Amino acid sequence: MDWDRIPSPAFVLDETRLRRNLTLINYVQQQSGAQIIVAFKGFSMWSTFPLLREYGITGATASSLNEAILAKEEMQGEVHVYAPAYSDEDFPRILELADHLVFNSFAQWERFRPQVQAARAGGRELHVGIRINPEYAEVETDLYNPAGPFSRLGVTRREFREDLLDGIDGLHFHTLCEKDSDTLERTLEVVERNFGEFLPRMNWVNFGGGHLMTREGYDIPRLIRVVKAFREKHGVHVILEPGSAFGWQTGWLVSSVLDVVHNVKDAALLDVSVSAHMPDVLEMPYRPRILGAGDPPLDDHREAQDTGSGYPYIIGGTTCLAGDVVGEYVFPHELKVGSRVVFDDMIHYTMVKTTFFNGVKHPDIGILHADGSYERVKTFGYEEFKAKLS
Repeated sequence: MDWDRIPSPAFVLDETRLRRNLTLINYVQQQSGAQIIVAFKGFSMWSTFPLLREYGITGATASSLNEAILAKEEMQGEVHVYAPAYSDEDFPRILELADHLVFNSFAQWERFRPQVQAARAGGRELHVGIRINPEYAEVETDLYNPAGPFSRLGVTRREFREDLLDGIDGLHFHTLCEKDSDTLERTLEVVERNFGEFLPRMNWVNFGGGHLMTREGYDIPRLIRVVKAFREKHGVHVILEPGSAFGWQTGWLVSSVLDVVHNVKDAALLDVSVSAHMPDVLEMPYRPRILGAGDPPLDDHREAQDTGSGYPYIIGGTTCLAGDVVGEYVFPHELKVGSRVVFDDMIHYTMVKTTFFNGVKHPDIGILHADGSYERVKTFGYEEFKAKLS
């Protein structure tokens, strides 16, 4: 790949890799009988939605009014909506857009039930669910554990209101985070144990996201087997809503070196920002892979010219935040102004979390097409930055 031909900075999606993921996702959908929809919180690159429709993706799940509008306008399929809480201001419009509507609590269901009933009375076919909290998860990072202690997400068994199920035709849970199908199987055992008595009253169950079926080594046969068994046992329609699985390993964040400074160690300053463009590096935290670069020497006090194993650099961004740093990497060559630094696997979750902090240049969004051509589908400028402010 000739990275120099990609204008920097830019998020670059590889169409061939996306099609590979979509082929597998559609296979799982067909073999398991589940409906797989795309979760916008993880992947909402709407210029690719025509490709998703080619592979039988019939809907999207939204977590806000804005995402619901995007689903209706650009995905052009079923609109599934779940949010921890709906406001009086947003709910009427959400109600107009949604085909599936999930409430996080019975208090919210009671608050908005009259509007739901009025919509149904007017002829709307609207599926309504309640999110449950099985109080079981295998998520290592507390920040991403929706079933952790005192979680605000979903109704626990002790708080479940069987007396308020009239009008509810589905259950929703989301406790996975980039997990394999064995975790789903164990989770379903807990769901059945805690909420199984209510399943005969349901038409559908949404298994949420976190099913990283496109990761190498993921147990696809088990996923198909588990989903089919649940569907047949309980006579329900099953929905999966992964986000990462769509964008997994489909592209990069291309950046360039703006300067190299020295303070005991060499630090390369890039035209991208960790805090503005890769916030998960600070939130998780996690260490992204840089193409062609490796880990630093064990003795982190040795200077670059003394390592004998390449050229180590602290990689940082251009904002004024002192912690706007990815980490230290070793490169096979010296970095100079203009050198490309390419971060791998930067399409899922990354683009949806970017900000305009410090007003730094926002990366383009581009597509590397199957024929090798590159299309810049979005460039950000001053007007987008200004539009966030007043």
